[in-house]
Amino acid sequence: MKADFYETLGVQKGADDKELKSAFRKLAMQFHPDRNPGDHACEHKFKEINEAYETLKDPQKRAAYDRFGHAAFEQGGMNGAAHGFGAGGFADIFEDIFGDMMGGRQRRSSGGRERGADLRYNMEITLEEAFSGKTAQIRVPASISCSE
Repeated sequence: MKADFYETLGVQKGADDKELKSAFRKLAMQFHPDRNPGDHACEHKFKEINEAYETLKDPQKRAAYDRFGHAAFEQGGMNGAAHGFGAGGFADIFEDIFGDMMGGRQRRSSGGRERGADLRYNMEITLEEAFSGKTAQIRVPASISCSE
């Protein structure tokens, strides 16, 4: 039987988003596979922590879980891939943990210039550098259109 998601994260049932995120970040850092190479128990715990957070951070999934427990996500319930290591994989987990610290999830302004295409740059950093908010300078090519 699966453990209670609130117990997995070590939070009360009425925990707000900030408490959930804080608990998730702390546990994710502790049990992350990169910090515990070869430790299958930590890897399993990390997956449980992620599944719990993915469910509880989403208001609709959380409401379903609060009402029906794990049964809400079993056959016929919400798609099992909608939480845990579903389609998004580690990229979504990384964004959840570090996105706010590194300028992610910025709101788009209404009006003004049209948003350009997303640019992607690969950079190798350690987990600790990512968690501490490592900064680096990159050159970004830009096209400027003149309005006449």
